[in-house]
Amino acid sequence: VALKRMLNFNVPPVKNSTGEPVWKVLIYDRFGQDIISPLLSVKELRDMGITLHLLLHSDRDAIPDVPAVYFVMPTEENIDRMCQDLRNQLYESYYLNFISAISRSKLEDIANAAIGANAVAQVAKVFDQYLNFITLEDDMFVLCNQNKELVSYRAINRPDITDTEMETIMDTIVDSLFCFFVTLGAIPIIRCSRGTAAEMVAVKLDKKLRENLRDARNSLFTGDTLGAGQFSFQRPLLVLVDRNIDLATPLHHTWTYQALVHDVLDFHLNRVNLEESTGTESTPAGARPKKKNKKSYDLTASDKFWQKHKGSPFPEVAESVQQELESYRAQEDEVKRLKSIMGIEGEDEGAISMLSDNTAKLTSAVSSLPELLEKKRLIDLHTNVATAVLEHIKVQFL
Repeated sequence: VALKRMLNFNVPPVKNSTGEPVWKVLIYDRFGQDIISPLLSVKELRDMGITLHLLLHSDRDAIPDVPAVYFVMPTEENIDRMCQDLRNQLYESYYLNFISAISRSKLEDIANAAIGANAVAQVAKVFDQYLNFITLEDDMFVLCNQNKELVSYRAINRPDITDTEMETIMDTIVDSLFCFFVTLGAIPIIRCSRGTAAEMVAVKLDKKLRENLRDARNSLFTGDTLGAGQFSFQRPLLVLVDRNIDLATPLHHTWTYQALVHDVLDFHLNRVNLEESTGTESTPAGARPKKKNKKSYDLTASDKFWQKHKGSPFPEVAESVQQELESYRAQEDEVKRLKSIMGIEGEDEGAISMLSDNTAKLTSAVSSLPELLEKKRLIDLHTNVATAVLEHIKVQFL
């Protein structure tokens, strides 16, 4: 919801709107790309008027008659590139959205660049979006994907870590958690284990929340926020636990579909990357394996099979794929049988519509073809993913 509002120039999208969207360009950095990609497909972006989506630091041509929506982290490097865009007059207008809060000094840098380029009127809006977290599912999010090794368990527990580095790690974690609760529109009750990094995060987050609430006029939790939970008695409970408390759990390898895909395959931001060998090819020197094809599949909330079976034991998943395949084949055979009965094998679709009786079933079957094709696509997808998981299991245990 927050992203869709941002892409609609920070105005809530009107439901059941039949008008054409405003065509625009989306400019993001790697952080912004990671936040958007698990939530919005290319088709959904196009439906919201995004004709192009480009990385901030890529080579971009000027499109002077189109507004641009920026979604980036407020880093020094990004600010410099945005100022360069203003000077080069790349777009008609600029909607600047920062993933985390931008500092006053960096905001002044943008203002100076806009004045110098005579582009003040073109900077339409500047927003702190507080979206510095990655939502993978309706009830699961992660703090970061870029530079995640810098805030990892190993980074926190290095024997040679300095106080400054530890402070930076804690601030990064706190900023993401703060952004999450701003987006949720609710103030948490915080509980943590004492004497650990979890306590450091809890203290910093508590201080940041209190500082924001102190100024009621500018508080992020009292205005028109996305959530409806501000200052209500139903406050969420945030439990911060240090990983050292339970080392067995992260090492536990469950036998469920989602856990296996995550553990044994290249699975990031709801996308799994597979290498598929295409058998062998014969050469004068003898048979040798063919080159491996790389394929990517998105395992998202729109994938009904994934939603239903991601928590199922792996042997059950294999059975379910087989059942789905048999169901698909039965439907496909029914369409062929109906065409055969009506004597129109190889005929064009116009011949079907001309027949009066016995066409209801066939018409229904033909109208369900898109759904049938999508079903076949999901069957192929999960057959390939499950096969890849099985190959890894064979290598490891057999």
